[in-house]
Amino acid sequence: MGLFLTDKLHGGGAASPWVQRWAHLVKPAGTVLDLACGQGRHMAFFAGRGHVVTGVDRSAEALAVAARLGEAVLADIETGPWPLADNKQAHGARRFDAVIVTNYLWRPLFPAIAQSLAENGVLIYETFGAGNETAGKPSRPDFLLQPGELLAAFKGLRVVAYENGFCDQPARFVQRLVAVNDLGGPTPDGPVRYLL
Repeated sequence: MGLFLTDKLHGGGAASPWVQRWAHLVKPAGTVLDLACGQGRHMAFFAGRGHVVTGVDRSAEALAVAARLGEAVLADIETGPWPLADNKQAHGARRFDAVIVTNYLWRPLFPAIAQSLAENGVLIYETFGAGNETAGKPSRPDFLLQPGELLAAFKGLRVVAYENGFCDQPARFVQRLVAVNDLGGPTPDGPVRYLL
């Protein structure tokens, strides 16, 4: 039986083209965390590529769909504790080979997101930026990234790609980042080559 994702609940539909474009950087069969996953469109995309997926959302209704794809964690990540704690880890968080965040912004989570990346883990982040108030919702400054904000928030990671600007299909201002938790630095053969 196939899984049908609708757009009635947030997080339905096809995976973001930005996420699809950079998915090749995620370790084969690696673990993927989708924050504010909704129905799990990115969980579905990565599960289809052979990854082990975990999604976190505060909507039980959306997670009922996402749970068919992998681990689904019901949590309000804005008001509750970080739901992916692991007391066995020195920093106290489970670690993933990729963390995906799209159309979601809660600045206090930036440190937890960075700590959730395994060595060589990939962060793929895409959300609304300043200027979107002229194009539609969201329009509150709390929900819009300032230019360069993702670069500053994740300055400890190696940036592979960054965009900040206007898209016309649909009309919106976005900020996008792909960065790697490149703790190992260069290899004996020289710098790591992240294929663009």
